[in-house]
Amino acid sequence: MSVVRLKTAKPAVAVAGAVAAATPPASPPAAPSRWKTLVQGFQRLVIPPVIGIVCFTLVWALVSATSDLPGPAKTFDVAVQVFSDPFYDKGPNDQGIGWNVLNSLSRVGMGFGMAALVGIPLGFLIGYFGFLNRAMAPIISILRPVSPLAWLPIGLYIFKQAQPAAIWVIFISSLWPMVLNTAAGVTQIPQDYRNVGRVLNLSPWKLFSRILFPSVVPYMLTGVRLSVGVAWLVIVAAEMLTGGVGIGFWVWDQWNNLSVPHIIIAIFVVGMVGLLLEQVILLAARRFHY
Repeated sequence: MSVVRLKTAKPAVAVAGAVAAATPPASPPAAPSRWKTLVQGFQRLVIPPVIGIVCFTLVWALVSATSDLPGPAKTFDVAVQVFSDPFYDKGPNDQGIGWNVLNSLSRVGMGFGMAALVGIPLGFLIGYFGFLNRAMAPIISILRPVSPLAWLPIGLYIFKQAQPAAIWVIFISSLWPMVLNTAAGVTQIPQDYRNVGRVLNLSPWKLFSRILFPSVVPYMLTGVRLSVGVAWLVIVAAEMLTGGVGIGFWVWDQWNNLSVPHIIIAIFVVGMVGLLLEQVILLAARRFHY
């Protein structure tokens, strides 16, 4: 009698382990080289702005070739002369562009600073107290759409001088974005946060510093950014009308001298200073994790 030997199947786990042992482990994907990362970052961050600037310059050159507008080359030559001595002083009506920018920034700083001292606390109060919100709503709705230059005659009538009148225009124009954004931030705070403050019996100062202020900071900084832009926008127009040393007066003075290249240079200077002011606010916003 023959004995039939049956082959027993190997366990599936053992077979799988053998297959896994026979198969070499997959190598991890190679990390991009540092040079490749730098090239990709350069292509993403540098090339698009350069293309935009080149296209803008070509359009400017084309327009100047078909009109009396000074072209890029002529404007650049004049800019070299202007910035070769930006802080010369030959009298109150003949100063370098550097002094004009600094005087404009000082007016913006004073007007914007006073607007922040008034607008941010007022926004907190309007957002926190419903009665005050309803009481101020019609006043703000009426005054906010008024053109900034419409406030200039009021400032001249009250202060009798051009300098405080220009600061007044900056103050009243940059006030509303901070008031409205701060108030909107306070109204967006969940009611549960306030209830927690009541349960913990927090003092008004601790309620403000630990609950209200941290929650409102993003909204408040948005209002600050908008107000800085408005203030710098308004000062140029205000100085055109009030005179004195400032970038707005410098533009108007160059127009009276029919110096169009200087006006174009002033436009670029105004834009660059406005960009720098916005970047400063963005740095402050990142400081508060906004």
